[in-house]
Amino acid sequence: MEICVVGYAHPDAVRLIAEVQQEYVVRYGDMDVTPVDPRQFDLPEGLFAVGYLDGEPVACGGWRAREADEHGLLDGDAELKRMYVVPAARGRGLARTMLRRLEATAAAAGRGRMVLETGTEQPEALGLYAAEGYAPMQAFGLYRDEPESVYLGKQLPDGSGPEGQSTGRSHELV
Repeated sequence: MEICVVGYAHPDAVRLIAEVQQEYVVRYGDMDVTPVDPRQFDLPEGLFAVGYLDGEPVACGGWRAREADEHGLLDGDAELKRMYVVPAARGRGLARTMLRRLEATAAAAGRGRMVLETGTEQPEALGLYAAEGYAPMQAFGLYRDEPESVYLGKQLPDGSGPEGQSTGRSHELV
């Protein structure tokens, strides 16, 4: 999979974000209405990427910088948003590949922890995050009082080693 940093407003990102929003409708009955400003995903305070197979957009995900608040977020957190793989490309490890790339870029940008909110109706996501070392954390954000919401976090490497190094390129083969 070729992963390209494209920005949240890129046409391929917009298309995949619309698809993941429909996935939320199917699984939860409504779209995710968490406030998102596309500029939050611009470097160096965030990043949004699309994964391509044979030139076709098949996966997306991003992170945005978060700072301490009264609901468990810490200075230096990176919040994972809009992780998605199209149904036809699932089961091939693409979500894991995207997640690891997002973690590496967040660490390289100086972020210390990746945090996320997912839900009980996304068992595939819960399995992936558990396998990648994410652990339960205090609820934050818009859905913190919703019983279907699950909050997870993971400490990131310090970004100084090979895993966290950035090549400075806007896309890489993975």
